[in-house]
Amino acid sequence: MQTEVRENREEETRGRKAFLRVDDKKELRDPPRNAFAVQGVKLEVLGDANDYVGKGLSGGLITLRPMAASLLVPEDNTIIGNTVLYGATAGQLFAAGQAGERFAVRNSGATAVIEGCGSNGCEYMTGGKVVILGHVGSNFGAGMTGGMAYIYDPDGQFEGQINPETLELHRLQEDYWKENLKALLESHVGYTNSSLASLILSNWEREIGKFWHVVPSEIVKTLPHPLMASSSGEAIA
Repeated sequence: MQTEVRENREEETRGRKAFLRVDDKKELRDPPRNAFAVQGVKLEVLGDANDYVGKGLSGGLITLRPMAASLLVPEDNTIIGNTVLYGATAGQLFAAGQAGERFAVRNSGATAVIEGCGSNGCEYMTGGKVVILGHVGSNFGAGMTGGMAYIYDPDGQFEGQINPETLELHRLQEDYWKENLKALLESHVGYTNSSLASLILSNWEREIGKFWHVVPSEIVKTLPHPLMASSSGEAIA
């Protein structure tokens, strides 16, 4: 069964296909909707997807990457639609491309890596981790009270997209958070073959300085590790 599906993937030259894996024991073509996917379910999409991918994700794994024959530059194009990961509580999503508007709204525990998003990203987010490797639209993190985000900002445009009164914005200084981000990028490459994430990792010491660490002000003191060190070398929130 797995050999047949692998051959079908190699023969596919356009459109999109999706495969569902359950505990890595079986693989099926044309799986059901991915909303509320639970732990043990892996959904692999080759091509793009529409709105509400991963709605209510509850422990499953969703990966999206362009078809091998695609000539599009993933980080410059949208691969998933609006309101992705709405109300997600757990699980992971890795997408080699941009998301639409209202990404990870009301996310309370899922982890995601994408390569750009539209307006209102991470709105009302209460938990989880999000990595965005590219442009972010306006009103990012509105009503965000928990969780955190890592934003790759090589063009220096991100600071104008958030509300500084409710969110803490820092460069990554502590090795604890640098390694956390690095591990997420390595997973992203492993699941999606992202050329952008690979480039960042290959130039890590230079590119790490282009990331912002975004955390709601009200939870900074409750984090498992401080965000930065004081001038005396002592770690502080």
